[in-house]
Amino acid sequence: MNDTITLNLRCRQLVRDEANRAKWQIVTQRRDLPAAHAAIIICDMWDHHWCRGAEERAAALAPRMNEVVRAARGRGVTIIHAPSETMAFYEGAPARQRALETPPAEPPTPIGRPDPPLPVDASDGGSDTNAGDEVVDTSVWTRQTEVLEIDQDRDFISDEGRQIYSILRHRGIRQVIIMGVHTNMCILGRSFAIKRMVKWGVPIALCRDLTDAMYNPAMPPYVSHDEGTRLVVEYIEKFWCPTISSADLVE
Repeated sequence: MNDTITLNLRCRQLVRDEANRAKWQIVTQRRDLPAAHAAIIICDMWDHHWCRGAEERAAALAPRMNEVVRAARGRGVTIIHAPSETMAFYEGAPARQRALETPPAEPPTPIGRPDPPLPVDASDGGSDTNAGDEVVDTSVWTRQTEVLEIDQDRDFISDEGRQIYSILRHRGIRQVIIMGVHTNMCILGRSFAIKRMVKWGVPIALCRDLTDAMYNPAMPPYVSHDEGTRLVVEYIEKFWCPTISSADLVE
């Protein structure tokens, strides 16, 4: 398959206007590359979540995400399912075995870079539906949501950064796209996610319309949940990596 995908990579740069005032400016760069040189990582789209609001929003994202992933897979993009802390569920699955059998590749020494504070405060856990009866319990998720199809003949399943890095190197991946939850937590911080990939020198972009933040509007900066997610996406565009729209991945 010789399909080419076009990614419109959006970032934000600090510039000076005509009056020498600092301002953030959106910059979009087009990148064309063979679909076979791109990979999608699906981060933590679990079957359940201890936060009702988080589970509802992930469930709303899942059908569109599955549509986009199916289209990208059909064009030759590598798909890596990364539902953290659920690998036991996939023991023996061909997509899991494919990840385990990938020859290891040693990542480079991480690049040092600034890590500015996030624009939203999620120190309370980030739940917007906590009425005093929610208990933070990671045991509630056991697998990836069933809405997201796994092609056992082509896909990979892994939640470990070095293993996913090895998959990328083994398959000659030149561009990673990450989607899923949560924008201000796992999307940035997992061992396979944005910060680690950037520090390893791996080109990565966030799919900005297929993500959601873990943020409670009762916490600073006291904005709506959707606005909180938007602020985190902007933060990523400023300090970490570009973003794309899911439309770039659908033929």
